[in-house]
Parts: sequence; structure tokens; C-alpha cells
Amino acid sequence: MAYELAIEASGLRKSYGDVQVLKGVDITVPRGSVFALLGPNGSGKTTSVRILSTLTSLDAGQARVAGFDVVKERRKVRRAITLTGQYAAIDKNQTGEENLRMMGRLTGLSRAEAQERAKQLLARFDLTDAGGRRLATYSGGMARRLDLAASLVGAPSVVFLDEPTTGLDPRSRLALWGVIADLAANGLTIFLTTQYLEEADRLADRVALLDGGTIVAEGTPTQLKERVAGQRLDLELVDRMALEDVLALLGERVVTKDLDLLTIGVTTDGSANQVRAVLDEADPQRNRITKFQVHSATLDDVFLALTGHPTPSPEVERVKETVGD
Repeated sequence: MAYELAIEASGLRKSYGDVQVLKGVDITVPRGSVFALLGPNGSGKTTSVRILSTLTSLDAGQARVAGFDVVKERRKVRRAITLTGQYAAIDKNQTGEENLRMMGRLTGLSRAEAQERAKQLLARFDLTDAGGRRLATYSGGMARRLDLAASLVGAPSVVFLDEPTTGLDPRSRLALWGVIADLAANGLTIFLTTQYLEEADRLADRVALLDGGTIVAEGTPTQLKERVAGQRLDLELVDRMALEDVLALLGERVVTKDLDLLTIGVTTDGSANQVRAVLDEADPQRNRITKFQVHSATLDDVFLALTGHPTPSPEVERVKETVGD
């Protein structure tokens, strides 16, 4: 019988010195789905991926990937997975086709099989015309696509993508999202870590939010957004005193605030009646609010509401294991 869960982990714990990075993390990912792990810098995302991909040992807990124990059956896990990090791990001095042929030979394919596999992957990732060019001439988006193609030479069943679109321009990011969606549609299990919340919203079947080494929320993107608010009413106040007054009036309905920009976000069902009621309650004299806007809740709202942190910047360079991410 096929194993229904591609990834299952319970009670994962990991410390580096006195820093406790993971404090009992549970993760389940059904086969053939896309799972996104979100969290601020230092929350333990990369450590989780390294444990599940057998690159880092765990201090406590259990984990199985593709049906195999990550400790007792490490070699079997490694044969069933692939891991693509933030930066391309391919040889810039070789052509795209040479990189893929080399990876094929390293995975045990014959010369002819490696050649055929390289051609298949170049076509799949829309790189056939660039296959004969040295990687040094590729754009960032093309290099990331080739990197992902190289990770699929061995036909894995589980793909770990650790912040795969970091540093890409918007057009290249959209193109790679299309590639990832296509991989998932063809039955691969995708485990994605990202700081682009739109990325998780577009691609993931389920999202888990990791903060301080623990999972603080999990569900579909829609479920998480509804947990914070179906709609959000953003208010811009005239000054700091007005902002403090409105915060006191609206209390727990406030889900976001920016003291510098003098803005707050309030839960609402989006109806005209409720919006008018909130505006009347917050500003009965019509002298506190300068602008307002209603929009659907986003994963940014979820991130801030559940962690207390603003959305992290993906462009900020992260320190690796030494600081616990």
C-alpha cells in the first residue's frame, strides 16, 4: 500500500549551545501536496528542512520522509528526496546541458541515459535553446530553473525548496512559481520555505507558521486568513493622539498598527453597514480619520497577528545555523 504521508514529524527538537531552535515541532505533509513553512528570521525554518533532509541530526523527536526514518534509514531518504537552497549550486563554467549530464552520471545513469534525461529536463524547464550556453551567461531566473532541473535528475518523490526565489526579480519569480505549480500538478510533494507570503498564498495547499521554534498556526491559506479577519478596514489617523484614542476605542478588533505611518487595521465583514458603524464609532466628530480602505485579509495580516512581527524582508541576508534559522 502506498504511504499516504510524504512527510511526518513529531516532537522535533534541536538546540545549538544554549539556543533552543526547535521546541517540539510537528509536521505532516500528504503525498502530492505543496506545504509551505513560514516564519521570521531565526524561527527554525532552515533547521527543520536540514533535519528532514538528513543534513542535520535532531536532539529529540521522530521524522519519516517518503516512508523512511530520517535517522535509521538516512540513505533511503536521500535517494527519495532532493533539496534546492536559496542559491544555485551548479557549475557556472559548464553549459546547462553539461550540468545536467554531469548530475545524471553522478546519480548512476549511463552516458546515454544522462544525455536523454538532460534533454528532457531542458525541455521541461523551457531551457532547450539555452542548453548549449555556459551558465555564466544565464539570467538569475534561468539559473534557478536549471538548478531546480538539476535537482530532479534522479526523479525524487519529495522536493525541498528552501527560499527558492530569494533575490529574483518579479518576472523571474513568477516564472519559477509556474514551474513549482507544474511539478506539484504532476504528483511531486513540495516542501517550501519562504518569506514571500504571496508565494505561499499562491502555491501551498497548507501553510504552517513557525515562530520561536514552535508551530503557532497551521491550515490552508484561506483558513489562516479567515482566522485573522475575512476583510480588513485600514484607517489612517491625523496624528498620534488620534491613533491612541482609536486604539483604545476599538480594542481587540485592531489586528495591525503602524505608529510611524499612523495607520491601524480593523477586522470587518466588509459590508457597507459595518464599515460605516466602525467609522462612526472611531471618529464620531469626523476629525480623527483622514483616509480608509477595505481589502481582503492577507497572509501578511496572519503573520503579524500571530507572531507580533512585521513581515520579514526576504532580501535581508540570514545568518545560518549559528543563529538558529
